[in-house]
Amino acid sequence: MTETPPFYDDLAGCLAEAWRLLEEGAAHQSGFHTPALATLGRDGTPRLRTVVLRGVDRESRTLRVHCDARSDKAAEIAADPRVSLHAYDPKAKLQVRIAGTALLHGQDAVARAAWEASRPMSRICYGTVPGPGTSLPAGGAYAQPRDEEAVEAGFSEFRVIVLRAARLEFLYLARQGHRRALFTWDGDAQGATWLAP
Repeated sequence: MTETPPFYDDLAGCLAEAWRLLEEGAAHQSGFHTPALATLGRDGTPRLRTVVLRGVDRESRTLRVHCDARSDKAAEIAADPRVSLHAYDPKAKLQVRIAGTALLHGQDAVARAAWEASRPMSRICYGTVPGPGTSLPAGGAYAQPRDEEAVEAGFSEFRVIVLRAARLEFLYLARQGHRRALFTWDGDAQGATWLAP
């Protein structure tokens, strides 16, 4: 029989486990390292893509990912900051869904700190011409920056997305019975309840 995890019948424990896995995802290539981020397209349809989780702060309920200012993702967040994030770790059998609002940071202290903490190979993407989503005549018909000065010029296109959670849904899959919980925040007031899985 599978051992029951300590959070199994503990709402506070479920929330702590969700944040622990998110923090682990930001620090290492774990199951939560590449969640899916959903925005609303300009036509009102949901748009979903995989992102790399770069930072998590459970105290402020924020998650950090990066994007290119020229991307649809950046334009969609600028037009409507409502976003959702989905992460699933098949090894842990645990899913987290987060809904909240996103704030874009560009050419400010938040963006500069994230840029400086990024690997050089990650910075190259932001100096690539043309920008993300541009139609190309051939698969390799784009140019990446070739020297440090050109890579640094990409900072002007670098954006940090900071998502603040207003809702977090936790789902743990277990043979002995699944556990699903919902956590909500209105300002600093928190709500928590079990949900039928």
